[in-house]
Parts: sequence; C-alpha cells; structure tokens
Amino acid sequence: MWTTALSHAGARLDVSPLMMVEESRFDGSICGAILSLHRPSLSSNRFAAANTLAVSVSRPGLEPAQSPDGSCTPRRSISTGNSGLSSPIPQPRPLSIPALRTSSTGFGSSPGPSISGTRVSHTATAAEPDFDPEIHDDDASRHSRSQSPSRRPKPLRNYTKKELLDLIDDYDGEQIGPVDEYLEYLRDPYLRGYAQPYAQRFTFARTAEDFAYPNLEQVIHAGEEEQKTLWELRFAVLTRLRTPQKVDLDHIFELYQRLPEPRMLYIHARFRHQLLRALGQPDERDFTSMLRYFAVIADVKNTGITLTTAEWNCAISFATKYVGTVTETEIEAALKLWREMELDAGVKATNVTFNILFDVACKAGNFALAEMIYREMEGRGHQYNRYHYTSLIHFFGLKHETSGMRAAYKEMVNAGEMIDTVVLNAMIAGLLRSGEEAPAERLYERMKAASLGDGAADADGKTPDGGDIPVRTAPSDRVITQALLMFAKIGRRHPPSRPSLQRMAPLAPDLQTYRILVNHYGVKRGDLAKTAAYIDEMKFFKIPLHHAIFLALFKGFALHGGYPRSAWSEQRLHGIWNALLDALDSGAAGLEVKTWLAVWALRAFARCSSKERTLHVYDALKARWSLSHADEQFMIDFLNGLVNKSRGR
Repeated sequence: MWTTALSHAGARLDVSPLMMVEESRFDGSICGAILSLHRPSLSSNRFAAANTLAVSVSRPGLEPAQSPDGSCTPRRSISTGNSGLSSPIPQPRPLSIPALRTSSTGFGSSPGPSISGTRVSHTATAAEPDFDPEIHDDDASRHSRSQSPSRRPKPLRNYTKKELLDLIDDYDGEQIGPVDEYLEYLRDPYLRGYAQPYAQRFTFARTAEDFAYPNLEQVIHAGEEEQKTLWELRFAVLTRLRTPQKVDLDHIFELYQRLPEPRMLYIHARFRHQLLRALGQPDERDFTSMLRYFAVIADVKNTGITLTTAEWNCAISFATKYVGTVTETEIEAALKLWREMELDAGVKATNVTFNILFDVACKAGNFALAEMIYREMEGRGHQYNRYHYTSLIHFFGLKHETSGMRAAYKEMVNAGEMIDTVVLNAMIAGLLRSGEEAPAERLYERMKAASLGDGAADADGKTPDGGDIPVRTAPSDRVITQALLMFAKIGRRHPPSRPSLQRMAPLAPDLQTYRILVNHYGVKRGDLAKTAAYIDEMKFFKIPLHHAIFLALFKGFALHGGYPRSAWSEQRLHGIWNALLDALDSGAAGLEVKTWLAVWALRAFARCSSKERTLHVYDALKARWSLSHADEQFMIDFLNGLVNKSRGR
C-alpha cells in the first residue's frame, strides 16, 4: 500500500530505522501520496510559522544511535531550507524510499518549507514528543537521566482548576465574565431591557405500573413457534447490549417482525426496554436506523404502552440526527415529539431533552428558538451538566462569540465538571469557525502534550504499563461519558479528589479532532501542507481509518485542484485513490463506500483528471459499494450529469 502511493516520484529520503514507528491501521500512504513537503513534527508548532528550520533530535523515549566507535550518542541533524547550511554532526544512515516531489514553481513564493537533500521520516518525527519548558518543568539533568535504559515513566499529572483554565487562551487579555452576561448580550445587544414573558407551566401525572406493563403474567401466551422466536430475539438483544459488534441490528429487527400482531404484548416490560435500548444505539444514526426505531415505537404506542423518558429522548434524537445537515424540518419534528411527550403522554421533559432540543436548534441556525429553549430549561430549574456546557460552547461558536465560549468553558471548570476531548473539540471548532486559528492550534498542541508529555504514552505510542493507546469506539465513548458524569458528582462532594479524577479523563486528540482540523485546513483553506501534517499525526495516536477523512480529502481536490501548478495535483489524487482502494480491499474497520464519498470522489476526478479516468473510478466504486437500489439510481443520474457537464466545458 505504501509502494502504490509513493511510486510516482524519485526523491531519496534518509530515514533512520530506529525512528520508524510501527504501522497502525491508518496507513501512512495517504500522507506520502498527497505531499512530499517537510511536514511539522508532533511537537509544538510555535516555531513552525517561519517554515525555515527542520530539526530532528532523538528523545528520551527512543533508542540512542550507535556511533562508529561503538558508543551510544544521540543523533542531531539541522539544515536550513534557504541557505543550504548544515551542521557538521553526522547524518543518520540513509534508507532509500521513493517519495513525491513538490514542484518548486508556483504562483508567488511557495508557502511550504523548502526540501533538503536528506531528511528523516515524518512519521517518526511526529512520534517524538518535543521538550517544551511550559509543559516539562524539569531541569536538564533530569532530562539527561531519563535517557538511561532503566527509565521509569513519569507519574500521571493531576490537573488543577487553574491548569485546566490555562488550556484556553484569553482574547487580547479580555476579562471573561459569567456566561449569563453574554447570553443577555445576544438576546438584547442594545440593552433595551424588554421584559421577558412568563413561560408556560405544566403539570404531569404518571405511575410506575405504566412502565411495568405487561409483566410476565400479563403477556400473551405464545405458541411453540413464537416461543422459539422470542428466545432467539432475547438472546440477540442481550448479546448486542454486551458486545455490539457480534449482532447486527437488522437481524434483531427481522426476528422482531416474525412475531404476530400485536407484537409488544408478547414481550414483557423489562425485555421491551432492553429491545428499545439496543435499537436506540446503532453504529451510525442514519435514515435506516431511524425508520427501524420508529417502527418499534409505533408498535408500543399502538398498544397503549407508556414510553419512558429515556425512550422519548432517544426518539427525539433520532428525529434530528439521521441527516447530516439539520433544517427546519427536523426542528418541527423534534418540537412535535416534545409536545406529544409532555401533553399527550404526560412524561415530563428532563435536562437531556432540553439539551437535545437546544442542540438541534443551534445546528439549524435558529438561535431565537435556542434561547427560548435555554430560558425554559432555566425556568424549570434544571441543573447544568457537561452536555449543557458543551452545547453552550457550540452555541457561542456558531455565533462567532469566542468570549462567550471562554466564559462557558470557565463556568464548566468552576462547576466541577470533567474536561475531556469532547469539550476541547468544541472549543477548537468554535475558534476555527471564528477565525482564531492560532489559539486553536495552541489548544491542539496542549492536548497532545497532556496525553504524551506527562507519561501517559511514550514516543512509540505505549502507555506506562506497556500497552498501546486504546482505540475509542462508540460504545466506549458512551461508557466514558457516564463515567465522567459520575466523576463530576464525586468531585463536587469530595473536592480534594477532583484533580485525581480529572487525571483519568482522556485529553488526547481523537477522530473528531482531526476531522475538524482536516475539514478546516483542507476543505475551507486549501492548505495541503497542514492537512498532510495532521493526517500524519493520526497514525501515532492509533486512530483507525475512517471514510470521513477520505471524504474531506476528495472535497479538497474537487474545490482546490484542476488548475496548473496546484498543490492538489492529479498525481496526488491518484495516490489518495490507491490508498482508499487498498484499505477497502484489506477490510479496514470503519471504512465503507457511501453515497457522499462516491460523489466527491467522482467530482475530484472530474475536476483534476479526464472523463475516461472518471468512468474508471465509478466502475471501481460500484464493485465495492453496498448501496440500495435508490442510491444506485441516484449515482447513475449523478454520473450522467457530471460527464455531460465536463463534456460541455
């Protein structure tokens, strides 16, 4: 896979074998295919703005180099891109690897760093944690002692409130006030002081017997065939709840449909809640999973059985998250379900319900509705948790109000909530959306330093106990979220234990972090150098392949390629395409050909390559996708329109 992506160029790279990082599931051929520039290492980007100096220094976590006389000495290679000067220190032993060259000609001065004759592996360089005095406050002697073979990992760091607040930079020294001031400013920026109307009050009544119906004595007596189906269904549901990857939800739904009408009266209450819980946790909330869940919800409602609050919340979430872009249609569906939940079913909305409604209103751009939901939640006396603070950060980010983002983050820390990758991702997304790229990049560097610099992992991606950095999945994320909520409650009751609990919260960049960065710098900015650098760093954190990364890359080629001397060249596009095919053929987990991936891949080749090559790409995608008949017809119509458009140009 590496050979395919790197077979177009003839440059020679000097790579130290000692600095090669073990390949992970994220194949580095993506980076080799799209950029041969000297990419920044996995260290602080503070000095990378100049793009004139490339440094490679051996680190405490790596094996020292072997000198000709048999002694162990650290390697150092310093070269300047413009002057051609280099230090007399010996270079590492060269290893010839084919790589792409970037044309030195372009419009104006080249924004990327210059290319020296020999350089080290970018992936190996990315695996080396940089010594930053702001993170490592040890002296030089301790730094030298850590290179001994008997080096012990540093103890995990306990983050205090001040240290957590210092992760986010202030805006030009502005004094951040409480979050209510910024919300009041958004409601009435001219401070006209209009009185707010009183919110409507509701009363609710429900009994525990409603949720426990039917019990084992009240279910319909099933025959032999129905008993066999019920046994298979129960076994599949319980297996899905324990190990989601072993049972598919389509199989569970097929078993459920074998039951005669009314199906829900053959299932006792506890089993019904387990079935709805399993169907409410799909691998991805798309149109199919939404229809499947609502079909079962309709059976529950038709038999007069009461849904729990969690099941109503799951239904509202499905009604808003089955599409990529939220519109007024999804808002109306969510509000209709909320009305049915409270007025018809008599089930009181919880803070989770309001957080879902607030989130969908923000994503749809209906900020007036979001503020109304926020005031209704406050009027009912609901307490904030990590969901609400994260949604507030996202809300201010959509409004380009970075001071409000910082105020929400400050109140979240002061409230005793645990700070993890999800919260910091919301901050990075809001800062980039508002044009504050430098604070976003510094926050990203601090996330890397928090996960690498304090002994959480070494340069080989190993934890202090010798294991790999764990790969996060959707089920593990749900467990982590519940654990963080529990840690916050414990920390508020026992404040001295809060730093040690915060230490266990994950702060390392995840897939969502790199999706935010790649979409901003690749799709929006068209900066191929930074895009390749971030993709290269994904390999170190053991982040698996995902079609969203390929989708962002194809978008970049479709939007910024197709003209002479463009960095998004046809040669690099072919390298990306070959890397995608190799990953699909090897059965990489989390990677599949979906409609939008195929659409943007065809657009990229129609923009950067010929019509014949575009048709060949369509045939290759068709042999590897598993689309429905309607989606296949859509792809045929899209291809015809794309070919006719390119023919007319």
